[in-house]
Amino acid sequence: MSTLVFLHAHPDDEASSTSGSIARAVHEGHRVVVVFATNGDHGEVADDLAEGETVLMRRRTEAAASGRVLGVHRIEWLGYADSGMTGWAQNDAEAAFARADVDEAAGRLAGILDDEDADDLIGYDWHGGYGHPDHVRVHHVAHRAASLARRTPRMLEVTMNRDAMRAMMAGAPEGPGFDVDGPMDDGNPMGLPQDEIHWDVDVSDYLDTKRASMQAHASQVSDIGMFMAMPPEIFSGAFGHEYYVEPGRPAGMTQGWPFG
Repeated sequence: MSTLVFLHAHPDDEASSTSGSIARAVHEGHRVVVVFATNGDHGEVADDLAEGETVLMRRRTEAAASGRVLGVHRIEWLGYADSGMTGWAQNDAEAAFARADVDEAAGRLAGILDDEDADDLIGYDWHGGYGHPDHVRVHHVAHRAASLARRTPRMLEVTMNRDAMRAMMAGAPEGPGFDVDGPMDDGNPMGLPQDEIHWDVDVSDYLDTKRASMQAHASQVSDIGMFMAMPPEIFSGAFGHEYYVEPGRPAGMTQGWPFG
């Protein structure tokens, strides 16, 4: 069995993008570690925060709950602040992950990789899927950490299948939603075209677990509330497959399971 380390930008990113793969990996006996680059402290403020409870505290609690749902063996935090979206004042905060020294952040992650003797490291594609500054930083930090680790792990990059999303939008009964080919946070389109993706992972057997993992992050009403309101067939279409790039692998997308 392998040890898989997933680096995510914020608590709840693990739920929406890789929780199906995480649940399957755990089910098959792999050890799974989830590392959050930021504390998610610029997320939505829950209506039911207790006296003295902060957004950061709530989001850590929610991440722990998601981890229990998925069976994650270890959760770690790199300790950076959420940078917010491109152009936000938070981009310039001293502790913002988007401003983090790549070698310093990668060194923190490499320490976890060494501690776990990790086989696989999962980060994000070159523009973080939709250009969020923290997601883009994850890409660079993950690759640098892999090079610093005592034993170089195999790299995979989470992405979104732009072609599949476009087809799903075109076939929606209410007509196309947002334009996946339009500019996202960094001016680039959403995700990657299918011919740049290597792995299409069917996680439909784990959709109930994926939904529960998302629900654990209930304070993030704008995204999670929208996902939870989806009819089952729409939720399945949106979240039943997870996609990965494997740098160095020959071109061509394989429908299968990359983790042995």
